Amino acid sequence: MADFFLRKKVGDRVANGHPWVFANELTDAPSLALPGEIVNLYSSAGSFVGKGYYNPASQIRIRLLSRIKEEAIDEAFFERKLKEAWEYRCLLGYKENCRLIFGEADGLPALIIDKFNDYFVIQTLALGIDLWKDTLVKIINKLFRPKGIYERNDVPVREVEGLPQIKGFLSPEFDPQIVINENGLKINIDLANGQKTGYFLDQQDNRRAIAPIVKDADVLEAFCYTGSFSVHAAHYGAKSVLGLDISDNAVDMATKNAALNGYGNRCKFNAVNAFDVLKVWGKEGKRYDVVILDPPAFTKSRDNIQKAITGYKEINLRGMKLVKPGGFLVTASCTNLVTPDMFMQTIQLAAKDAHRQLRQVARHTQAADHPILWHVPNTEYLKFLIVQVV
Repeated sequence: MADFFLRKKVGDRVANGHPWVFANELTDAPSLALPGEIVNLYSSAGSFVGKGYYNPASQIRIRLLSRIKEEAIDEAFFERKLKEAWEYRCLLGYKENCRLIFGEADGLPALIIDKFNDYFVIQTLALGIDLWKDTLVKIINKLFRPKGIYERNDVPVREVEGLPQIKGFLSPEFDPQIVINENGLKINIDLANGQKTGYFLDQQDNRRAIAPIVKDADVLEAFCYTGSFSVHAAHYGAKSVLGLDISDNAVDMATKNAALNGYGNRCKFNAVNAFDVLKVWGKEGKRYDVVILDPPAFTKSRDNIQKAITGYKEINLRGMKLVKPGGFLVTASCTNLVTPDMFMQTIQLAAKDAHRQLRQVARHTQAADHPILWHVPNTEYLKFLIVQVV
């Protein structure tokens, strides 16, 4: 096992618990270090820091798995990690559907495992964890006896690690279009072609949070994707719901989800560019009791943070103009590079330009099956806000 050393005067970030070690934080690499292998990390003074997987092709050279020198990184280690993660989810009530492994927050950097009832979806986003993929499949089969396992490694970040984009079955083939239960509703999801791992589990708690504000309301949801917020709004008593999404496939799935739950008459969906439509409707004076905005990430690069903030301000400005006085705006951001404070300031600036006052109803983050580690800021990524617009 190769030994790596931190440079002198490197900050306390790694020592305080962050699992990422960047290239510029290390002295010269040992000549025998192999890509993807488990290596030891020491301080510049020679004290043990931790062990994790190494990749010379990535700016994140080492992703730490353990701070215990004697702990072996083997099949038993990964089985113990998955058991601990499952016990935590069960304790909090996330049994049917959950993010079983949320990367760094569960001590397994660059690994995502989502559980959809009896089906599992895996993402191995770094070389080091990708080498353990077969072991992880073996452990999932042992612990859960699933009906199927699917790989969604069709993400560009793998290319930074020198890995190809791939997706497919890690079990005998099955129909990847499944139905799950969420908050008393049935939801169609497509594990093979849906966004991310097929469905946004991180909003499952927030979808319940809209219940008090949508009863007897006319609701507009922009960027509705497969209509989860829309169908929840109907379920909680909305008078009418209109969902907008640029994707024809998303609108088709949203329509199916509404019909599946008996809300086909109250929920309608249009395949349009929400950015353009909201601007036009604001000028035309259209108004809704509740406007829901859950757009995709506006940036995945620090170079474009200001552009993302501008986008969030503009879309929320347009949304506020469509809310009746005394109505409600539900808004979210999944861009982890936009901090909670930045997001709140952006919403405040949008309200100022819209000449509206805001009264906070609820402020949440992602569901608790996506844990937040305070010393790992990137584990807190979702911002969710409900405000009354007066």
